[in-house]
Amino acid sequence: MKSVDESRGTMPFGGITVLLGGDFRQILPVIPYGDRSQILSACITRSRLWRIYKIFQLKKNMRLNKGNSCKEIEDLNQFAKWVLDIGDGKVNPTQNQNDSFEEDDIEVPAQFCDLNNINSVDNMIKNTFPNFLENWNNPKYLSERAILTPTNQTVGHLNSLIVDKVPGESFSYFSVDSAEDFGGTDDDLHSAFPIEYLNSINISGMPYHELKLKVGVVVMLMRNLNQSLGLCNGTRMIVTKCLKFCVECEVICGSFLGTQHFIPRIEICPSDTRMPFKLVRKQMPLQICYAMTINKSQGQSLENVGLFLPKSVFTHGQFYVAITRVTSPKGLMVFIDDDTGNPTNKTQNIVYREVFYALPTME
Repeated sequence: MKSVDESRGTMPFGGITVLLGGDFRQILPVIPYGDRSQILSACITRSRLWRIYKIFQLKKNMRLNKGNSCKEIEDLNQFAKWVLDIGDGKVNPTQNQNDSFEEDDIEVPAQFCDLNNINSVDNMIKNTFPNFLENWNNPKYLSERAILTPTNQTVGHLNSLIVDKVPGESFSYFSVDSAEDFGGTDDDLHSAFPIEYLNSINISGMPYHELKLKVGVVVMLMRNLNQSLGLCNGTRMIVTKCLKFCVECEVICGSFLGTQHFIPRIEICPSDTRMPFKLVRKQMPLQICYAMTINKSQGQSLENVGLFLPKSVFTHGQFYVAITRVTSPKGLMVFIDDDTGNPTNKTQNIVYREVFYALPTME
């Protein structure tokens, strides 16, 4: 831009207007093993560029439905206010003599919890995926619902149990794993990190070594393959054909709804890891997504959400992100386990309020 105008050489972004969009109530930058101060320091509000931005406030929840009656509109407004209060950390539990609450504890309204039944997988499927066996291959039905939970371990367990309920033959696709950029010799590498060990590694953002699929299973793309065709990270698809070295999938959401694509194996490397070598995994960039992590659900709009919390959320904005995925309060059901494994409506809502200090007060 300096060649266009000499003065632009000293201007931020060369004098070009840059539009940033985001919600500081949602999950902040992910810092592996980072503490609260490190996460806050990575936010754009701590950048020296922050003072030159002009901030526009968006005040209307565009994901929620509009409502057809006065009572529906009132319920939607109350739900929208509760969601914002959750995001701002303003929801406090009702203090009773018999209850003990810790910092960040909240009570989820009883209408969103089922306290009479154990939070079993069958109960969650019944609530989130009603009549699953009649609709297991219905793209519209599958695109509207998902179970959300904080950790990848729980996601993998739930998905494997739900896939077992899908009728049809199961196909297993195994990855080809290798290690690169190791400081020692090849002999040291193979003796210290055998193939069996590489296959057992499961890192966030990478597909599993063994990918078990069936025709009709819902999967999510984990990498940008072709943005012009809608094959972007986070695209949800349904498997329509299992071939020897790839699978055929049909997109079930977004503007490319109904289009079919072949998903091949590609080489995938973790973006950030503390391993002493670079893991290269050749596998289809897919993960089963009947259940997904709260972090991965950002950007999704769903009619039915089952939020499963065997343990409380562990960082800023996760609870807020989970409850803002729904288009109506009727579509939200929260399954919370206490320390003894029994259902409860008490959980933690972690909010780093310091991130709001650099923002203007909502009018």
